[in-house]
Amino acid sequence: MATKSQQPKGPDGAFSSLNGAIVAIDLAKENSRVTQAKAAFGSVVILLAIIRVSFLLAPTDQPLTDVAYRKQ
Repeated sequence: MATKSQQPKGPDGAFSSLNGAIVAIDLAKENSRVTQAKAAFGSVVILLAIIRVSFLLAPTDQPLTDVAYRKQ
């Protein structure tokens, strides 16, 4: 596992962190025995996946808050 000094910075670091969070929460969802917790973990995984996709679609020179306001 990479330490803080070895983690990539910028969008690559955020993307890597999102992937790690999605995997960790998905494992927690699979191992949970409480139905409400499984539902909550599932919702969080979906939300993080949406954020990950927005990182892929966003241009690198534009903040993510401006992506929704781009003219198509």
